[in-house]
Amino acid sequence: MCGSEVIPLPEAVRRVVDVLHSRQHPHAPVMLDAAARTAQQAADALGVALGQIAKSIIFRRKPDDVAVLVVTSGDRRVHEGLVAALVCSEGLSKLGRADAEFVKARTGFSIGGVAPLAHASDCVTLIDRQLFRFDEIWAAAGHPHAVFKLTPQQLQQLTGAPVADVVEPVGVAAS
Repeated sequence: MCGSEVIPLPEAVRRVVDVLHSRQHPHAPVMLDAAARTAQQAADALGVALGQIAKSIIFRRKPDDVAVLVVTSGDRRVHEGLVAALVCSEGLSKLGRADAEFVKARTGFSIGGVAPLAHASDCVTLIDRQLFRFDEIWAAAGHPHAVFKLTPQQLQQLTGAPVADVVEPVGVAAS
């Protein structure tokens, strides 16, 4: 072989490609040479600011076992109490962290590659306002090696999710 073999995209990335294509998004996912399971790894691989990485954090709404996706800047930490106030009528005690099995079952993606769209089942989605500090952001595309470029406005259009303030005050370390 000549070193230019075509490697098929993983099924989860193909789902993201299909959604982006159907909504006429101008940027297809790209496969990175190294895994970008964390926002820092993605920022380093892309040569962008940590805040330009649209990280996906999944919570579990306990009363109905629904996934809650918060998409926020890679340099910010999600404030669970603010999220709970928006998505749970009973408050924080009804919102919990999601384990890897729950994330995979609800979204169809493994942790480290959760895209903000093309989920296996419906989930509640919130977009943190801090992403709007940037003209260009990058989100996971269904696999730890796959990302795609977009603007915060495109993220909102693609997901239909509301924009909210759901992060810790600046000065608190990012997770």
